[in-house]
Amino acid sequence: MLKSNRFRLYFSSDKELYQAIKNIFGYYPGNIHLYKLAFRHKSATTKKVNGIRLNNERLEYLGDAILSAVIADYLFKSFPYKNEGFLTEMRSKIVSRVSLNKLSLKLGLQQLIRSGGEPSAKAKSAGGDAFEALIGALYLDKGYRFTRRIIIKRIVNIHFDIEQLIESEISYKSKLNEWAQKEKREINFAVLEEIGEKHKKQYMVAVEIDNKAISKAQDYSIKGAENLAAEKAWIKIESESESK
Repeated sequence: MLKSNRFRLYFSSDKELYQAIKNIFGYYPGNIHLYKLAFRHKSATTKKVNGIRLNNERLEYLGDAILSAVIADYLFKSFPYKNEGFLTEMRSKIVSRVSLNKLSLKLGLQQLIRSGGEPSAKAKSAGGDAFEALIGALYLDKGYRFTRRIIIKRIVNIHFDIEQLIESEISYKSKLNEWAQKEKREINFAVLEEIGEKHKKQYMVAVEIDNKAISKAQDYSIKGAENLAAEKAWIKIESESESK
């Protein structure tokens, strides 16, 4: 950042956010409004522009896709002799909601989230959602190549122990099956549709409990989609049990 721009930020009302982004990613943001939007929880939506709600949900959607693509590319190049199942499992461990929620706590993102005071704004997933939205803002502000470099150098290399992740085993399908047996519920994974063609094909999978779909996810393999959908279902079950 030019000295004149850096000088101006110290007199900006957003100087705390400028500095927070610098501390997390190692650079000062260009378009600060994108980052402010990334931390605006849906409970803090105040107005609409052309019918679009102004909160971080759209940035979260974009950031989720960018983060998944960067991690997939990183793992593909880091493990040239590992099969698709290994790569899918490793990516799930890094970009899982549980993992991103823990990461957001380490980065202190909760203190930056603007909410309307609803209970959902304080949910465990709010931090992970904000992180994905932050990646979306970073991508729009700096482009893909810059974003990829930041994710690998400032996030993966610093906050993830890849060797430990390889040895760890996180099976949300197993967790769901154990829960279903204990609660005497019926769990089913249903492939809802196939999206795209050939090597670009993705699978949409739903987790059904007692024939009622409670979560959906898509991935380039049925196994990957099942794992992602199972994670979403498990988080929902945990959240409901905590609220009782």
